[in-house]
Amino acid sequence: MFKKYNITTFCAPPTMFRFFIKEDLSKYDLSSLKYAVTAGEALNPEVFNRFMAATGIRLMEGFGQTETTLAIANLVGAKLRIGSMGKPNPLYEVKILDPDGNVCKPGETGEICINTQNYHPKGLFLQYYLAPELTNEAWHDGWYHTGDTAWADEDGYFWYVGRTDDVIKSSGYRIGPFEIENVIMELPYVLECAVTGVPDPQGVRGIVVKATITLVKGTERTEELKKEIQNYVKEKTAPYKYPRVVEFVDELPKTFNGKIMRKAIRSSSEEQK
Repeated sequence: MFKKYNITTFCAPPTMFRFFIKEDLSKYDLSSLKYAVTAGEALNPEVFNRFMAATGIRLMEGFGQTETTLAIANLVGAKLRIGSMGKPNPLYEVKILDPDGNVCKPGETGEICINTQNYHPKGLFLQYYLAPELTNEAWHDGWYHTGDTAWADEDGYFWYVGRTDDVIKSSGYRIGPFEIENVIMELPYVLECAVTGVPDPQGVRGIVVKATITLVKGTERTEELKKEIQNYVKEKTAPYKYPRVVEFVDELPKTFNGKIMRKAIRSSSEEQK
């Protein structure tokens, strides 16, 4: 299709690119492609690196919502930091706020918010239709609260952590699922994965980390493979972040535009318990 229609710019959620990199892209004529962009959920660095190696094209990641236009992005001409969403779109004043409404310092995780104290930015929604309570919940104190968390580095690049309700609280630690997913995606036999918090099967820690994984076709689902994944995460991150529960599934639940539905995975885990 790329060759037939001479496609120059391609936009798709990370799910699509995760499938791409598991294929032999050398079999396809992608010579017309000049730009590839992604949004909808965070992009794994492993996907960026593999796509770059196969095509020579930098995947340009951006962050936005149905309620906004593109709010944060790696724009053409900007220096890229692999794994970062980029910097705020000049259209908006975007800050990372703590629960008390203070701007977070570099390296501190908080909620991505858009300043509306002095003006209403063009591109920002007006309200949730016939749902003033939802509007007031997301939009208050002069800020629109996106419900997504991130941290910024010293140079102003934003790094995604997860939805506010996706952050895992286990044994006193706050664990961002995206960091663990990035590590698991480095394994060649992993096609997709979603990390969530689930009740501790042992009843000791309250909530523990769970990795729900789809494997590359032909990979055998074994207990040894689960242990290999767990040990790999232990080596690459802090030991308390490794998934104490690993489940292999045929496919992950997704929205119509390919975004992984972690809420559905959490609900399914609770029902299984």
